[in-house]
Amino acid sequence: MKTAVLFPGIGYHCDKPLLYYAGKLARAAGYEVLSVSYTGFPKNIRNDREKIREAIALAVEQTEQNLMDRKWQDETDILFISKSIGTAAASQYAMDKGLSVRSILFTPLPEAFEKAVLPAIAFHGTADPWAETGALADACQQKQIPLYRVEGANHSLETGDVMRDLQNLQETMKRVRRFIEEK
Repeated sequence: MKTAVLFPGIGYHCDKPLLYYAGKLARAAGYEVLSVSYTGFPKNIRNDREKIREAIALAVEQTEQNLMDRKWQDETDILFISKSIGTAAASQYAMDKGLSVRSILFTPLPEAFEKAVLPAIAFHGTADPWAETGALADACQQKQIPLYRVEGANHSLETGDVMRDLQNLQETMKRVRRFIEEK
């Protein structure tokens, strides 16, 4: 059985482009696609590492609740597709459960690399205020995670130029599809 799990960010839900289309690609490749959801995050967390860690712990706890009935031992292929805070929650959840997963990391937070699950690929906007590009590139290099940079893009991998954003989204989804189909 092949299962993909979508881990959203704060305010970036599973019906937004990165997770929506990645989920569709996973479905097309024969995966059952599940989504987790979170509530009750602290406010104004972006530059507060303590609040970010609190939010990650809350997301992991709620992931446990969302997926408590899942029998992971029956899975032949597990794919975690995550965004922002979801990248750290997905990595922590996989480690806690001892799962062998493949990971797609959209705009990962630095905390995602503390327990990075491999193999993985990552996508980052160079104008993302949540993660410094150089530090993220170093973390990816240390973990041997390919990092795809979207020049001038923010935390949603958007630049403000709709046509450019659509081109970037298409290129991103081509890479996602290749990664999904590599198994």
